[in-house]
Amino acid sequence: MSEPPNDSMHYRIELNQVALPATDVVASVAFYQAMGFELIVDAPHYARFKSTGANATFSVHAVDAMAESSKTIVYFECSLLDEQVAALKARGLQFVREPHDEPWLWREARLVDPSGNVICLYHAGDNRLNPPWRVGTPINGARVQQP
Repeated sequence: MSEPPNDSMHYRIELNQVALPATDVVASVAFYQAMGFELIVDAPHYARFKSTGANATFSVHAVDAMAESSKTIVYFECSLLDEQVAALKARGLQFVREPHDEPWLWREARLVDPSGNVICLYHAGDNRLNPPWRVGTPINGARVQQP
C-alpha cells in the first residue's frame, strides 16, 4: 500500500458543525431564532441551525441536565458587533458582557443560552487569522509574545 501524499490540501479539515447540549430544546430554538439563525432541522430532541453568513451549521441536542456549568465558548463573528448587540437587545436578549475590546485585538460581547452555554459575539477582522503574534510571524526581527 502506498503512502498518502504529504500535502495538507489532500487532507483538508474544516470546522462547520458544533453541537451544544440543551436542557430545553424548545427554549433553545426560540433563543437561536431570536439571534437570527435559520432553523433547518427541528425535532423534539434536536435542532440544527444555519449560520447567517456562511454554510456552517450548529445544533442543540436534548440532555436531561448539564453536568456542570459549560467551559466551552461558542464564537460567532459579526462584522458590525455593536449594532448586532443593540439589535439583539431590542429583541429581548440579555448580555452578560457588553461589547468591549480585548487585549488579543478582538471586540467581544457575551450572552448565555437557556441551557447555560456561553455564546460570544465578536469582531476580529484580520486579527482572527493573522494576529501580530501569529506563529512564524517575526516583527522587527523578533517574535511577538501573545497577550
